[in-house]
Amino acid sequence: MTAVVIVVTVVASLATWITWTATRVDRLIGRTEAARSALDAQLVRRAAAAQALAGRAGRELGPELADRLHTVARAALEAGSAARESVENDLGRVLAALPNGLDPLLARDLAEAATRVVLARRFYNDAVRDSRALRGRWLPRLLRLGDRHRLPGFFEIDEVTLEKIMASG
Repeated sequence: MTAVVIVVTVVASLATWITWTATRVDRLIGRTEAARSALDAQLVRRAAAAQALAGRAGRELGPELADRLHTVARAALEAGSAARESVENDLGRVLAALPNGLDPLLARDLAEAATRVVLARRFYNDAVRDSRALRGRWLPRLLRLGDRHRLPGFFEIDEVTLEKIMASG
């Protein structure tokens, strides 16, 4: 009788652990997908704000910089997932080259959007790290937990915040 109780306890404990791990894997997959959606939304918001700034502040930026900003912002809005990091890095380099002293009313949306991109990227990469770490452990690998979803990749772009634009206004 004691052996039956021990076996039942071990099986129940193992089933509970497997269920808990499977639930955690599913939650991390959902968290990663939600974080990616939020990141995509913030990237679109930043590109739209950059495009609007290029159109409204053309004289302050100069025709060459305004045209370049408009071009890379449009490319960022139209980019597919394969080229997204490269296009976003191009936009980030142009944003980093913006001059100080822009009208704060024009630059506020862009500065806020750039800051939100930084935060959304960090949140997404944290979710990816956690998901990869859990799915890389022996139990999820053995039981193929989460295998119906592909392993997420990190989103690596240069972080561009535009405090200098807001501070100079």
